[in-house]
Amino acid sequence: MRARRPIPPALTRRGLLGAGGALGVGGLLSACGGGGVGAKSSGGGSAWSFEDDRGTTAKAANRPRRIVAYIGAAAALHDLGVECTGVFGPTKLKNGEPDVQAADLDVDKVTVIGNTWGEFSIEKYAKLRPELLVSTMNASPTLWYVPEESAKKITSLAPTVGILTGRTSLTQAIGRFAELAASLGADLAAEKVTAAKKRFEAANETLRRSAKAAKARGGLKVMAVSAQADLLYVGDPADFTDLRHYADLGIEFVTPAKTAKGGFFQELGWENADRYAADLILVDGRTGNLQPAELKKSKPTWAKLPAVGAGQVISWHNEAQFSHAGYAPLIERLAAAVDKSKKAAA
Repeated sequence: MRARRPIPPALTRRGLLGAGGALGVGGLLSACGGGGVGAKSSGGGSAWSFEDDRGTTAKAANRPRRIVAYIGAAAALHDLGVECTGVFGPTKLKNGEPDVQAADLDVDKVTVIGNTWGEFSIEKYAKLRPELLVSTMNASPTLWYVPEESAKKITSLAPTVGILTGRTSLTQAIGRFAELAASLGADLAAEKVTAAKKRFEAANETLRRSAKAAKARGGLKVMAVSAQADLLYVGDPADFTDLRHYADLGIEFVTPAKTAKGGFFQELGWENADRYAADLILVDGRTGNLQPAELKKSKPTWAKLPAVGAGQVISWHNEAQFSHAGYAPLIERLAAAVDKSKKAAA
């Protein structure tokens, strides 16, 4: 799998759609009856509509059943009781195991129409006879992982929904997925769903107490990073939905002095890995990024960081599925790490 730089989603759409996926689109459109907003779904019931975070209303004659979604969106819908037919985005590793972004989704029960950046097989998508496409958005109106150069062809096959997950609050993003799931037939009063919400709320309070206790001990600086072979990317907490949420609960983050164009990260050469003092480090756990064990072996400047020496490093899932079930364990893990961490940096 080609490594993906931790460049802000709003800034780039690297990679071109494979030639195989772009061929024969006209015939595929005809075979699917044109798709689009008026397409009938396989499910029964009254007409369906949903206004997304672009201000666009997706419509169908019946409630959509054959749903294709970005992997993070599919994982969130799964947590709420809605299953997708197809997915795109980081789903499977080279060995066939689920990518971290697949969360609890059974990746062997969905059709993968694109697994890496720039991949989106229009042919596979059309053969699924999609009734709805769902993706996240870092910034409206760009649908994440839908190649811009093929977007018109892709969106002509079925109604689309974009849920804003960047430049918004964590609770708002989670709430919007819940609203979409409810419109698709999910029971938000189901025990699994309500239990996840209670766990999420309890986790928030736990993290709030942990942050307060850390402050009473003299404070704790937390730094979020993505690591590549040539550069260390230091995250700006103001630009990440999850980090803003943690900051609102009292976590004190390292804020880089200057980020790249568009925000999100400051790029540092490995010789400058010690630019910022941090007591606890969150490392981007997405596929294609260097992980703590590898960093400690291959990057001497990383190994010398106080937080690393103190063993105060945990994984950061900055593209976790936006559901209560998705974020509750992440918040609990951060709270536990804060409780265990001590002042490490000078």
